[in-house]
Amino acid sequence: MTGNITFTIIKPCAVSHEYIGDILKMISAAGFSIAAMKYTKLSQIQGAYFYNVHKEKPFFEDLVEFMTSGPIVVAILEKENAVEDYRKLIGNTDPAKAEPGTIRKLFAESIQRNAVHGSDSDSNARKEADFFFSKSERFDRGGHFLELVPVEDV
Repeated sequence: MTGNITFTIIKPCAVSHEYIGDILKMISAAGFSIAAMKYTKLSQIQGAYFYNVHKEKPFFEDLVEFMTSGPIVVAILEKENAVEDYRKLIGNTDPAKAEPGTIRKLFAESIQRNAVHGSDSDSNARKEADFFFSKSERFDRGGHFLELVPVEDV
């Protein structure tokens, strides 16, 4: 069964080019609702921790440097089949190979400066969301807390 949340980052290059509104409009038009969102900036330590999965890859240092170079927008997106649908919406990591009309085709500069991050699995969506958001910062479409233990179980 596929999950109903995914996680995204609008990367520093897209933020600096003022694409936040355009990207959020595309996300909304694709049927996603925003369960949580914030404007923030990663420290070097946070960036290295978040991207630790790539620690042994040759691009790790450049990735951390880029992702800590300016503000970002992070968000938990809610929709049935969220991870797969969002991956389709953002397009290929390489904007030259991305389908027309995808976020990366429209807003990316290069493979590294590809405008947005999107979770690649349900488990990573949860891990990435947990890195940036507490459980009390997440709300479903009805404005209720998302993924919290019911009050009667506390």
